[in-house]
Amino acid sequence: MMTQTIPEKIKVLWFLPTHGDSHYLGTSEGGRAVNLPYLRQIAQAADGLGYYGVLLPTGRSCEDSWLVASALASQTERLRFLVAVRPGLQSPTLAARMTATLDRLSNGRLMINVVTGGDPVENAGDGLHLDHSERYEVTREFLDVYKALLAGETVNYHSKHFHIVDGKLLFETVQKDGPPLYFGGSSDAGNAVAAKQVDKYLTWGEPPAAVGEKVQRLRALAEAQGRELSFGIRLHVIVRETEAEAWAAADRLISKLDDDTIAAAQANFARMDSIGQRRMAELHGGKRDKLEISPNLWAGVGLVRGGAGTALVGDPATVAERIDEYRRIGIDTFILSGYPHLEEAYSFGERVLPRLPLDHPLPNAGQGAVLGPFGETVGNDFRPAARPRPVAVAGG
Repeated sequence: MMTQTIPEKIKVLWFLPTHGDSHYLGTSEGGRAVNLPYLRQIAQAADGLGYYGVLLPTGRSCEDSWLVASALASQTERLRFLVAVRPGLQSPTLAARMTATLDRLSNGRLMINVVTGGDPVENAGDGLHLDHSERYEVTREFLDVYKALLAGETVNYHSKHFHIVDGKLLFETVQKDGPPLYFGGSSDAGNAVAAKQVDKYLTWGEPPAAVGEKVQRLRALAEAQGRELSFGIRLHVIVRETEAEAWAAADRLISKLDDDTIAAAQANFARMDSIGQRRMAELHGGKRDKLEISPNLWAGVGLVRGGAGTALVGDPATVAERIDEYRRIGIDTFILSGYPHLEEAYSFGERVLPRLPLDHPLPNAGQGAVLGPFGETVGNDFRPAARPRPVAVAGG
């Protein structure tokens, strides 16, 4: 019988925008350069605010995630890095050595995102000429080898796509059997890989009912394999002190976006064979008129951004409740972002993180040492009065 698991605690991660950042979508106005000092600011802010980790995107539109994570690991203390392996572009043995090295250099702060790639044009530019089903076939075989190597095995493996003779790692990972494996795929082939071979299934931010259906389907597939899956979601956030301010910020984010830019972006997304990308596009149909697709869930980001295209919009209490709604469906990991990423990391981190049932500690939370004082000195003479911290949202 399939179990119905509701996680008591959640992990919250932030996002490193290695493809660029801005005050406005779809325009260079208000844009920021991608450089190491800025990415370091975001990573250190996420570390100091108490986010569990950061996701680094992958693809030709981004700076390389492995190099960026390597540069930032020594600049942070607790922050974990969710970095992609690319079956079809990397050999599983090379990917395993890279994984072991970064896991050791970061003292066990590495997580792995398994990405098959859903853009045939980009894949062809990388020399990968496989259709959708073949890419998932490669992914299955890649993970067979990769996981065995990270578990310390000597691998002899002969399949359609790989022929490995006495493959092994000489340097072990800090994390036993290697870092946890994250993976997203909405097709039947993607679901099969998730059910059999990964630790956490990721979905983009669809309405709760659609996410609930995914969770139930993947949970059943995993149980048929004698396995358990955990679940994560990728969302943007726009949090302000009031609902009205949050929705005004959402409107501003696309206020300089013209129809031609939307049409060009949607045409690019249409060429992709990713089922997940198609589901994102169907939420808004390339139109601006009905972007609130579920209470406080806004699809405006997806007008021009590939992948995650929805945002939770609202005041702190409302956004915390929407997150808890996903938790009650079975989601235990939330990978969030917002524009610009430095400011929104603070907005969410200070306003919402303390309200959530986190399984990782926040700095200065609870009864431990307080490294304050907090706030500006009043009248050059005394500290502002302390106010009680918001309580966590009740589970259900």
